Amino acid sequence: MGQTVLEMRGIKKSFSGIYALSGIDFDLELGEVHALLGENGAGKSTLIKVLGGIYLPDAGSIRINGKEVKIRNVPEARENGIGIIHQEIVLVPYLTVAQNLFLGREIVKNRMVDLEETNRRAQEMISSLGVNIRADELVENLTIAQQQMVEIVKAVSFNGKIIVMDEPTSSLSNEEVEQVFGIIARLKEQQVSIIYISHRMEELFRISDRVTVIRDGAYVGTRRTSETNPNELVAMMVGRDLENFYVRDFNNLDKAETALEVKNLTSNGAFEDVSFRVRKGEILGFAGLVGAGRSEIMESIFAARPHQGGEVYLYGKKVDFKNPMDAIHAGIALVPEDRKKQGLVLGNSVAFNLTLASLRFYMNGVAISEKKRQKVVDQYFKQLDIKAASPQIEAGSLSGGNQQKVVLSKWLATKPEVLILDEPTRGVDVNAKYEIYTAINELAKQGIAIVMVSSELPEIINMCDNVCVMREGKLVGRLTKDEMNQEAIMEYAAGGVE
Repeated sequence: MGQTVLEMRGIKKSFSGIYALSGIDFDLELGEVHALLGENGAGKSTLIKVLGGIYLPDAGSIRINGKEVKIRNVPEARENGIGIIHQEIVLVPYLTVAQNLFLGREIVKNRMVDLEETNRRAQEMISSLGVNIRADELVENLTIAQQQMVEIVKAVSFNGKIIVMDEPTSSLSNEEVEQVFGIIARLKEQQVSIIYISHRMEELFRISDRVTVIRDGAYVGTRRTSETNPNELVAMMVGRDLENFYVRDFNNLDKAETALEVKNLTSNGAFEDVSFRVRKGEILGFAGLVGAGRSEIMESIFAARPHQGGEVYLYGKKVDFKNPMDAIHAGIALVPEDRKKQGLVLGNSVAFNLTLASLRFYMNGVAISEKKRQKVVDQYFKQLDIKAASPQIEAGSLSGGNQQKVVLSKWLATKPEVLILDEPTRGVDVNAKYEIYTAINELAKQGIAIVMVSSELPEIINMCDNVCVMREGKLVGRLTKDEMNQEAIMEYAAGGVE
């Protein structure tokens, strides 16, 4: 055992009489990466917000380096060396990197902000972590990965000795993930301790020293990463074994009718000359690195993005959608990549969101039949096991996995014949993934044609009949079920095969 720098004991927190945390224990050693694992809604974010001074606990104690501390707000957390990097980046885009790093603690000379000294000190901090970013660069010009690195530098710059990283790689490419891992390695060398939250098992086994699992607001157990395996952790998370994580009954597609065909589709600056087809009951995967053009193709088919060349056919008939509503009425649905920005109206109710795209089915003249609408809400709550206190609560209050189920339900309620899924399980926990895979499998069995964009290669390999691989806006490879493996897909995606 190493030196313990953080002890959280018996942490309890309730909201409206319902416990989000019911007595959590957690500790962190000097210079270790300790992963915090649990389903969406298990209490991970609540625990971190208690540590970061955003929430006051109802009970329990926090000790730092053996001394009990009271953390009542964010400044007190920082004073105790705690820095939290939230999943949503909170930098000011129109300020420089240096200005963001010193926001609220500006370096003043002669009653003016000393930009030269600000830039110099900021560059020192950036370079100390081996990050290749200019301090005078505007944040809005940085990639998401670079912004994530600025957040890490900022957390450390407050003399951070305990850094929390909440899903830091969820929107990053493989190359960018490596850069973040490089920073984590340097932080460990500097004896910084890291709490790491991620749903990606392969990451946890690569970088963490220990894993603590929580479930339904309660502590389940802690394991040395080298002494456990994914199956044990999954069982701890969900309270049962998932014997078949990926759920797929593969259909015989030899005589299946072509539902969607795309010929030579081109959108200037995004992708060019893309052709493919997907048959009834088929799940066609789209793989590729971030920025390869996969999402842009799906948006063009759905008429959410213009294209300058090519044709789209639906059951052999050429279509020319003017807007997404035309696509919806023709039987195409798109579950977008970003559920918070593109998929949900977070401030409105779950029921509102779930029926928003299919209102035409519930109309009695100009009025909405609440009876018909409620029937559909009840159907999908049951079918996808949406966990919410009521269909009337705000969609934004649900966990990520349940938000994703609401988005999927919204589009299934339109009764599509072609379903496009763009990163359908991004940022959701292992149990929600299982439930979403089960739903997707059932849709394919019903004869719905499915296009699945995913950056998770195991998902592509286990769920798809065939895969198209994109690189820099071009479709560079097609692989059948028998040909699919991670190495073959990555060779096409990274440029090893022409």
